[in-house]
Amino acid sequence: MTTAAFTPKLITTLREGYSASAFRADAIAGLTVAVVALPLSMALAIASGASPDKGLITAVVAGFLISSLGGSRMQVGGPTGAFVVVVFNVIAQHGYDGLLIATLLAGLILIAAGAARLGQMIKYIPHPVVTGFTAGIAVIIASSQVKDFLGLSVENVPADFLPKWQAYFGAVQSIDGATVAVGAGALAIIVGLRRLAPRLPGFLIAVIVASLLVAIFKLPVDTIGSRFPDIPAGLPVPSLPTISIAKIGEVLPSAFTIAFLAGIEALLSAVVADGMAGTRHRSNQELIGQGVANLGSALFGGLPATGAIARTATNIRAGARTPVAGILHAVFVLLFVLFATDLMAFVPMAALAAILFMVAWGMSEYERFLALLRMPNSDRAVLLLTFGLTVLVDLTVAIGVGVTLASLLFMARMAETVEVDASGKRDTELDSEDIHQRDDLPAGVEVFRITGPFFFGVAGELLDTLRRMGQSPKVIILRMRLVPLLDASGAQALEEFVAQARIAGATVILSGAQPQPMAMLRRVHLDGNSDGIFFADDFSQAQALALDLCGETASGTPEKLGPVA
Repeated sequence: MTTAAFTPKLITTLREGYSASAFRADAIAGLTVAVVALPLSMALAIASGASPDKGLITAVVAGFLISSLGGSRMQVGGPTGAFVVVVFNVIAQHGYDGLLIATLLAGLILIAAGAARLGQMIKYIPHPVVTGFTAGIAVIIASSQVKDFLGLSVENVPADFLPKWQAYFGAVQSIDGATVAVGAGALAIIVGLRRLAPRLPGFLIAVIVASLLVAIFKLPVDTIGSRFPDIPAGLPVPSLPTISIAKIGEVLPSAFTIAFLAGIEALLSAVVADGMAGTRHRSNQELIGQGVANLGSALFGGLPATGAIARTATNIRAGARTPVAGILHAVFVLLFVLFATDLMAFVPMAALAAILFMVAWGMSEYERFLALLRMPNSDRAVLLLTFGLTVLVDLTVAIGVGVTLASLLFMARMAETVEVDASGKRDTELDSEDIHQRDDLPAGVEVFRITGPFFFGVAGELLDTLRRMGQSPKVIILRMRLVPLLDASGAQALEEFVAQARIAGATVILSGAQPQPMAMLRRVHLDGNSDGIFFADDFSQAQALALDLCGETASGTPEKLGPVA
């Protein structure tokens, strides 16, 4: 193991020097994220079948450890929507002790995965699979909140999707007007603030306003206090659950699911943070940090935890500079747990349901889902099958089937791209171009050649290349003549590459793209009409265009070249 790859980012940033101004920026960011995390942690815990204090414990313990030991400078961790379905099922089948054992095992699995340098394995999960199961989880979360949002009188809501909705329709006459008004009001506040004042903590404001209205007008609606009358204050003493070999065998599949989801979401969140802040995370150390955080959360009786994309983005927008911001977010939540737990009793369940509706909407990534529906039948089939299995069967089954189907379809595509040339000729022109591809290029122009199919297994390499370049060039030429296949994940990576290059002030030229890749790029609207990207029929044309873009010829502003037919 190299020392740098397994050094927490906190240590690295403190070695660089930590000033009072950096602490002020981190403190403001930490407080901002804590305000978001407070109602969200409670809502996610309740949706998972646990009491609200379990969510707060997770935000404190896991949030502190993820920022202290993780491999990302900006990551903020805690309970997330991705775990709701799994946690709910584990508690229902094996009790809360079973969940704690599963979380402990998941922590050990994550630590082992990080030590084995499996952090880069995230890139082998196809984009349609990730989008499909994320959207499926969003549908399940939203469905689980219908009862509390409408105030339905349903004694025991079934866990499965179709029976759940059958129970809802059977109790439609019991809709409570006051509950609907509180939930709709909270939802309107959140949506309105996101549009009119996005910097304000919409979740917290909605909860405070709804709680005040319920208390002042004595509305007969369900609250946290009526649902959970004996919420303990403070943090519990750490302890181990009762562990047996039989219990480990029962929860081990769930532990692998928790570890998989934690690793996927944490690394995706770290990648998003890198794109927003211009940083670079250490994927293997991030997995180790996530593993230790889940061990700690389980010892204190908390829930599974991972990096939270929304809270991490909030952290960056609030001006965070180092992992200290994430640590301070946990400290601020702890202060609430120690001194203000009693206030939770006044929070209406309908307001928390409104929060989770918004969480589900964000998780759904509907724009990306719709974009994938425009992809070829194979990608669309993987997306819809993963989505359907997540909602109707089981998350573990959905991921396994989705990845397997994507792999089989990829092999079928590869077989279609194989060409046999009996002429014995070599592409001497291309060999010459490869040897001299950097000749006659002006300063500020970089050129890269992509060889072979550009699919979900290598899509992340393109973004890594841009981050490794440090100072961005003015023009980047991507030679794609030897790319016979581009799948949905590859198209998404190219789209993100162009967007990040544009932010860095660079223009991208795609040279010699073949028909199949060009057809995929048109499906994601990355064609001759896109900003920040040009197309060239061959490398010599790309060189001439690069010279124009760098102002080294007298031809004036270049016109965009049309896509290759």
